[in-house]
Amino acid sequence: MRVVMWYHSLLSDWNHGNAHFLRGVATELTGRGYKVRVFEPVDSWSRNNLVETHGLQPIREFHRVYPWLTSNLYSLRNLDLNEALADADVVIVHEWNEPDLVQRIGEHKAARGSYVLLFHDTHHRSATDPAAMARYDLRHYDGVLAFGNTVRDIYLRNRWARRAWTWHEAADTRTFRPLRSRWPAATCGSHDADSSTGGDLVWIGNWGDDERSAELQEYLIDPVRQLGLRATVFGVRYPDHARARLARAGIMYGGWLPNYRVPEVFARFRLTIHVPRRPYAQALPGIPTIRVFEALACGMPLISAPWYDDEHLFVPGRDFLFARDGREMKKHLERVLQDRAFARGMAACGHRRVLARHTCRHRADQLLGIIREIQSWQSERRARSARRRFHA
Repeated sequence: MRVVMWYHSLLSDWNHGNAHFLRGVATELTGRGYKVRVFEPVDSWSRNNLVETHGLQPIREFHRVYPWLTSNLYSLRNLDLNEALADADVVIVHEWNEPDLVQRIGEHKAARGSYVLLFHDTHHRSATDPAAMARYDLRHYDGVLAFGNTVRDIYLRNRWARRAWTWHEAADTRTFRPLRSRWPAATCGSHDADSSTGGDLVWIGNWGDDERSAELQEYLIDPVRQLGLRATVFGVRYPDHARARLARAGIMYGGWLPNYRVPEVFARFRLTIHVPRRPYAQALPGIPTIRVFEALACGMPLISAPWYDDEHLFVPGRDFLFARDGREMKKHLERVLQDRAFARGMAACGHRRVLARHTCRHRADQLLGIIREIQSWQSERRARSARRRFHA
């Protein structure tokens, strides 16, 4: 099977979380023997910012870490879709692409393509900016892959697409795994001894557009300052005033961190937190970001600011802890840092949950099932058309 994927960037994860899941799914499909081609614009802002701030070394390092993954750079003005989509069996187009490209691929499918064509939405714009999403012409698409039930239902309710499936993000457990036995022989509720690691708390995430600056103050900066924790933050788009806030709380700022290096960083800290952006927490219940899956896949004790797990992906209180406000975050931090048996057991539960339900292997299986479903419909439609021509 030949799969062609159109995304903002495979090469760069600079403020680009979609690269995480794309790399994992492309790796999984490639490992199963499928031919995968990824296209990204030559001038993507994520890649441009990465190269501008760090040079070409991160791109070279990406190819060293993922030698089986390549990306085809294209210019929309000079793009030859006939060549790019030749012999494609499945085409997946991400919602960060230009509406013009989305429409052109749909028209190509209508004119000469027998492939399965899917639109992939992993953002909150369907809920927060529906006018922008309504610009996408999905008439010729076979359906939408939505990263949560809420987004799926918006597409169906607004009739932007004929069909939609929930396709959650997940962890690439080839990369995201415990790098050392932080909680040896741990199972849910175990009481094994553990030795301390280098730092107390690490948070990996971007500041970004004032969508969670107040939440970061309440759930990260204030509790760390009040408890005197050894904490480090990694991410990009931190303005001067944000770095000053971190410094006043005694929090080190580490800048951009390549996503594939996250497991080794987690191994040096005792816990992490999750602070979802406001649009996700308020407008898209049931949808965690991929950071939750990746942290739990690494066997990391996790405490999260509020979001609504309406889709029952995890078991709060066993896999991780919810903090309803800053006061409860402080309380949970103290418990996890002081009660190592509890921390070990919770980390083990979260890790097992991911391995059982939320890996890129699971999502690849689901994707292949969706593709078979669509191909069955297409075969039936062609058979009906042939019968009509025969009887005409």
